[in-house]
Amino acid sequence: MTSRINTTTPPGRFDPHHAPNSPYTTTTVASPHPGFSPAMTSIDAFPNNTNAGATAGAGAAPDSPRSGGAGRFSIGGQPEEGRQQRLIVVSNRLPVTISKDDKGEYHFKMSSGGLVSALSGCKKTMQFTWIGWPGKEIPEADRETVNSRLLAEHDCYPVYLADELADKHYNGFSNSILWPLFHYHPGEMNFDSEHWLAYREANMRFADVVSSMVQAGDIVWVQDYHLMLLPMLLRSIISGESAQGEMVRRELGRVKQGVDDGVVKDILGMDQGIANGADDEGVELLDHVEEEGEAVTFDPRKKGKRPVFNRGMSAFQMQEAAAKEKGKEGIRIGFFLHTPFPSSEIYRILPVRREILLGVLQCDLIGFHTYDYARHFLSSCTRILGLETMPNGIEFEGRYAQVGTYPIGIEPMQFVDGLRNPKIHNRLKQLEHRFEGCKVIIGVDRLDYIKGIPQKLHAFEVFLTQHPEWIGKVVLVQLAIPSRQDVEEYQNLRACVNELVGRINGRFGTVEFMPIHYMHKSVPFDELTAMYALADACLVTSTRDGMNLVAYEYISSQAERHGVMILSEFAGAAQSLNGSLIINPWDVQSTADAIHTALTTSEETRHTNWQKLFNYVSKYTAEAWGVSFVNELTRLSGHPPAGPMVPPGRKKSGSLSRTSSKASISRRMSHGMSSASRDREGTKA
Repeated sequence: MTSRINTTTPPGRFDPHHAPNSPYTTTTVASPHPGFSPAMTSIDAFPNNTNAGATAGAGAAPDSPRSGGAGRFSIGGQPEEGRQQRLIVVSNRLPVTISKDDKGEYHFKMSSGGLVSALSGCKKTMQFTWIGWPGKEIPEADRETVNSRLLAEHDCYPVYLADELADKHYNGFSNSILWPLFHYHPGEMNFDSEHWLAYREANMRFADVVSSMVQAGDIVWVQDYHLMLLPMLLRSIISGESAQGEMVRRELGRVKQGVDDGVVKDILGMDQGIANGADDEGVELLDHVEEEGEAVTFDPRKKGKRPVFNRGMSAFQMQEAAAKEKGKEGIRIGFFLHTPFPSSEIYRILPVRREILLGVLQCDLIGFHTYDYARHFLSSCTRILGLETMPNGIEFEGRYAQVGTYPIGIEPMQFVDGLRNPKIHNRLKQLEHRFEGCKVIIGVDRLDYIKGIPQKLHAFEVFLTQHPEWIGKVVLVQLAIPSRQDVEEYQNLRACVNELVGRINGRFGTVEFMPIHYMHKSVPFDELTAMYALADACLVTSTRDGMNLVAYEYISSQAERHGVMILSEFAGAAQSLNGSLIINPWDVQSTADAIHTALTTSEETRHTNWQKLFNYVSKYTAEAWGVSFVNELTRLSGHPPAGPMVPPGRKKSGSLSRTSSKASISRRMSHGMSSASRDREGTKA
């Protein structure tokens, strides 16, 4: 068993031949309003201009201050000099826990770790507004108070969702459809039209709040699979449906279908059905055709009215022109997926596959943990939407969406410094005394079917069977953090794990010795750090995992012991952590062999491998991930890079339909598919 050697590419760069090793962090929130100068390549601070207004009510948001400003504006340009810019982070949940005491007083506690840590680097040079669901339903009478206090104390602003809507959006569609599909468990999917309706409405309410707060030149960073329709909805609100291309308008019409008219008209400001394009709506067009790439011009007599579009303008150019009229030009949107993105053969199972893809294609930067996930996304755009792709992105209706890889990290010094804490140090000494004479293998996982806990237990059983000399000399300490305990699949998983633990302990245990110490609970940070430091090896057997930061935490806690990292090849971290023992968790024998290798590896080899691992973890931190992504998003303008659009020999692919029926094929033909595409689709039918 040998360690896999990884070659690295710079963060955010998409190399078809190498899996990139770059940073990915979590996200903290600061306050609204600093900005960038037009020529900036790195983030610079601007004076603060705090947003003072907050209004009550569901879906309401404070009006954003808009600076006027004349001057020439070219499509994709940066904010004019002196105009302030901010980063708006949008996630499903706010990083704040809200509670109300018996006296009716609200209390707010900021979360630590996760996305809150990740943007700490950006927080030093610019300010944020964080938008998300507050985690509970707030009475309308209290919303004005909650709005103003969240904004003033934590730079957050809530999106109010009714409890039933929030449940169907989060537990119904996001976690019962997208989560299992993205983790290669389509058999766990349970598609429900009501849940899909709730997902659409929740994304619409998010889009309403974000559009109310966003200003010209702002950066909007959307987080994760809960909000994959948000970029498309936000662009459509900012620039109007008529400025969207034909494909987006068709799919947007389907997204609106079935949603309450009050939400579509009052919140989105749209009508039901498929909107007409700019030509059909009578938007004034210039008779002459300007040279491509010239700046959009505006008729001064029509200030405040519709812009004058040049003939031949792309949808992207029309969107920017319409946004200029509203004082919201130059807005960049980024999206990061914190889970895997599956291969197109798996993704195409999703009944609403087109809507989800088009939802994120309105972004300027789309980020993933690994090269494989990015490649799968581009492949799905080609196979399902019939779009041409480049190695680093995709041009869609005139807008270039760059696709990059940004593996996340942690803040390792939290664990390094923690081990100097007398309380943690004393607890570590107690554990060392308790397990004196024993090797310790640690596993820390949520109790989720993607984590491969049954595979881990089977491999440990095989190891003890084949190496009886280790019975009584090695223990597996498995921490299983409770997750979604009201869901049947998770209840079945818990029963399976309990049965395996009982069987293995019953077979190999004695009065003095139990081979598996199993805990189904969460533990405090101090206890977890001591457990990490105690272990001689860490075993991660995920069957699919976006990244898996347990490996990073373990490595950061091993400065003294230099333990061995056994890591599943199906975890995103496997492409970054050179020095680990890489395993296939479905191959029980090879996993058992890796356990034996880890326990018998020499101190010199352990130290060498740990040093390589710690060098990577300490360099590509959570903070580095956030700065890397935001810097790249700041640099982009929506224009494709110079050079040929399609690599030599690359041909446009016919798109996959929403279904494979003849009716859907006929519908696509009627919308102008090329004859080559029609021939291919006819062959498939």
